[in-house]
Amino acid sequence: MLNEKTLNHLPASVQPLRYRREEVGRGIVHFGVGNFFRAHEAWYVNKCLALPGQAQWGIVGVGLGGGARGEAKARAFTQQDCLYSLTEVAADGARTVSIIGALREYLLAPADPEAVLARLADPQTRIVSMTITEGGYNINEETGQFRLDTPAVQADLKDPGRPTTVFGYVVEGLRRRRAAGAGPFTVLSCDNLRSNGHVAHEAFVGYARALDADLAEWIDANVTFPCSMVDRITPGVDTATRNALNAASGLDDDLPVLAEDFSQWVLEDRFCNGRPALDRVGVEFVDDVAGYEQVKVRMLNAAHVLLGSTGLLLGHRYAHETVEDADLVRLANAYWTKDAMPQIDAPAGVDLDAYRRRLLSRFSNRAVADTLLRICSDGASKVRVFWTDTVRRSLDSGHDLDRIAFGIAAYLEMLRGQDEKGQTYAPIEPTLDADQMTLVNDADLAAGLSLPAFDGWRDMDTTTLDAAVVAARRAIRDHGVRASLPA
Repeated sequence: MLNEKTLNHLPASVQPLRYRREEVGRGIVHFGVGNFFRAHEAWYVNKCLALPGQAQWGIVGVGLGGGARGEAKARAFTQQDCLYSLTEVAADGARTVSIIGALREYLLAPADPEAVLARLADPQTRIVSMTITEGGYNINEETGQFRLDTPAVQADLKDPGRPTTVFGYVVEGLRRRRAAGAGPFTVLSCDNLRSNGHVAHEAFVGYARALDADLAEWIDANVTFPCSMVDRITPGVDTATRNALNAASGLDDDLPVLAEDFSQWVLEDRFCNGRPALDRVGVEFVDDVAGYEQVKVRMLNAAHVLLGSTGLLLGHRYAHETVEDADLVRLANAYWTKDAMPQIDAPAGVDLDAYRRRLLSRFSNRAVADTLLRICSDGASKVRVFWTDTVRRSLDSGHDLDRIAFGIAAYLEMLRGQDEKGQTYAPIEPTLDADQMTLVNDADLAAGLSLPAFDGWRDMDTTTLDAAVVAARRAIRDHGVRASLPA
């Protein structure tokens, strides 16, 4: 098994650690230790740790989910001393396998909440980062404010010393630091959200304000919430994939991660208590992340959901299958060149057409085998985040709505869980309740438009768009997906 005892006996093809792990501190606490984090932030930090003077930036991972699954994950990390392998695969099949040792400790919050709070309060902790999904910030989309009415938040506010939410943990950790004179830490969102630093600020300060106005004022004045744009396609790893990765690498790793060879991280340099030398390992620091964020969200992420929904309906199951389908390539290119790209204010030096071509190459990576169900998971949150700006600009300008309407229709039809070949699948929509999911099967094809996925443009006149969505849904059912594809 991969662990610290076997680090000196790695296969020759596996890149070892280039630093002494016993010298690595614990300067970062991260909530949400999923595959993307392990292939992205932890990968960058792993490279930093090999640089002189960077040993303090090891990571403590925190899992918020309990139960059998959470316990099994914590056990696996403990057994492997938090070591794992990352396989990076290029579109041509070339691959690199390396050991990632940046994760120094894994804490399961429900099993030992005090251990998590102690780490947050420790002056050694200087950054608290998170990947808690696009829908994880508990923001009311209509008001833009933090929601105080959810049961978990209410419970944390009543008993702040024993939190269960990320908001409760982070704010209690900051409260303890303030009381001890330990100073603040940076709160760093690494989720695919527009202005994710501002969203995180609203969430954590909003929670703190409901708990203690003076503490909220201190957080607002001292804690920084930099915006970031993150990008790397990282699929799930099931048992078959894990076995294939280990067979190829020669490792015995229960926690391998697979990713494409492309990675990008654009960050605001707003860290109140220091940061790793990320600029020396490929991270771009800029004054304004928004432009880069818009390019990625409105081109990569939006097209992912468009291709994922349409592909699932056609019977495809993997991302590479969608760009091997000429009809879907035409759909993606039409969306990019007619809808997204003309309405994006790209940063200086960013070539949108080159970015479009790069996306097609990235999506074609068969070795990554990214599933469409993963891509479309939590679609209610993703549609709201990834499509809203393009939809709003199109409605404002009187732009052609054909492809947008088709995309919305395909998403709603995809939620029904059956492709046009009669094969079933299970959409993953954690933010939608059973009543909301029944709307996609309502005889009234407009009923699904009341889902929160479309709240981002509900304040606008959507009469024409709504009618086009209903017409596209009817066409998909009556004539099939291919015959209904817009030009």
